[in-house]
Amino acid sequence: MPEQTITLHTYFRSSCSARLRIALNLKSIPYTSIPINLLKNEHHSNQNTSLNPSASVPTLIIENPEHTNDGKTIIIPQSLAALEYLEETHPTAHPLLPPTSDPTARATVRTLANIIACDVQPVTNMRILKRVAPLGVDRETWSKELVEDGFRAYEAIAEKTAGTYSVGDEITLADVCLLPAVWGAERVGVDLGNFPVIKRVRERLEEVEAVRRAHWRSQDDTPEEFRVGDKQ
Repeated sequence: MPEQTITLHTYFRSSCSARLRIALNLKSIPYTSIPINLLKNEHHSNQNTSLNPSASVPTLIIENPEHTNDGKTIIIPQSLAALEYLEETHPTAHPLLPPTSDPTARATVRTLANIIACDVQPVTNMRILKRVAPLGVDRETWSKELVEDGFRAYEAIAEKTAGTYSVGDEITLADVCLLPAVWGAERVGVDLGNFPVIKRVRERLEEVEAVRRAHWRSQDDTPEEFRVGDKQ
């Protein structure tokens, strides 16, 4: 029986794209990557904006067999919505939310994910940084300070909930969002030594093979100068 096919429009350094790469890998969901080169403005092409009106990445595209009840193409152009979709459609394949019997833990996971998505990621976004540049501020310093603000909020919550990972001992949506943000934070000079819980969770996450394969240095569109050995 034909199965659904999943395509991810992605960019190697996009932290939002990395969230989905991690989740898809953890859930062992096969997918095809379509690189969208942000430096070449491919995200502004008609082809991309017809799928993603925000002119961004990622875009998750799910094509279902026509003979099934949901035989249609589903397009999700926002990473958090796509993560929730994957969780709802593949709930038993490496669940990324605590059980419904623990609504408090589920709310905590979503809170941490939203700290990253709403407070941290936007200030490292290329589109935002380009808008800031004409204001005469040092983009890297501006971004670094705001990322640190977000990490302080994340750390304050996670230090009360963390086990092996941010909330307990299982990888959740919070971790899926956190790790790509850590990769971006390092590029603007954030010292993770100031955030011991985040630092420890990051180290544990990068021990997981499915997570390592999602690293920005290991993608098909990663330029050769940024690669580290074989794909992780």
